[in-house]
Amino acid sequence: MKVSRLLDRKGSFVATVRPNSSIIDAVRVLANRSIGALVVSDDGRKIVGIVSERDVVRAISQFGAAILDSPVRMIMSDDIFTCSPDDSVDSLMPTMTDHRIRHIPVVIDGSLAGIVSIGDIVKARLDELEHEREALEQYITAR
Repeated sequence: MKVSRLLDRKGSFVATVRPNSSIIDAVRVLANRSIGALVVSDDGRKIVGIVSERDVVRAISQFGAAILDSPVRMIMSDDIFTCSPDDSVDSLMPTMTDHRIRHIPVVIDGSLAGIVSIGDIVKARLDELEHEREALEQYITAR
């Protein structure tokens, strides 16, 4: 399955936050949207970084709650792995596993076009397996 098909199913909306926004503002967006990461961007198109719940927890552990008033750019990851809509979903699994990341922004011509989470990939794979199971069951019972 291609990333584009996955985005067709889930939608291409990406929650973003500006690098100078406070970490507490980012936490509120994460909580209100029930998501695990925000793409950091000044304009909603060019990716500057990504900030996840994990980044927030690590920052609080290291610096204490006072870090929550600091800008997101202080804790965001700026070494971002991206993919294109033409990439296969299966090709993302090793990248996510090897680099211990849970979100990969989708980019078209350098512009943010969506985001794929490990949960999206697991769901897509389970759907494929269910479809294969049904096809095999039909094949077996048709004989």
